[in-house]
Amino acid sequence: MHIVTKRTLAAALIMLALPVGLPAAATAAGIGHTFIMRGSVVDVTDGKPTICVGKADGAKVGQTLEVIRMTSLPGTRGYSGFRRENIGQIRITAIVDDHFATAAVVKGDVEKHDIVELRKN
Repeated sequence: MHIVTKRTLAAALIMLALPVGLPAAATAAGIGHTFIMRGSVVDVTDGKPTICVGKADGAKVGQTLEVIRMTSLPGTRGYSGFRRENIGQIRITAIVDDHFATAAVVKGDVEKHDIVELRKN
């Protein structure tokens, strides 16, 4: 026989509610931008990337960013890690707001879900 206490029931209800409530709470608090999306290419339309790097991140028009694609490496138990591949560069053409900017491809083939990093000169 398994005894369910109020504490166990409350913990179970919280665990069930997390997947539903977390995305909305994360977006409301800006956590989605800070921890999940920052540095991502969120869209590419007509060859022009929109990136999740904006004014709040210190982005400026004219900055050049490296474009990186992550691929998982197969292993004996699913995957054994990730491989970073530098695939090109973009240059910021406009700051949309605190969280987003648009860019032009300088070189490479940039796709949605790639990652961008500021070049270190």
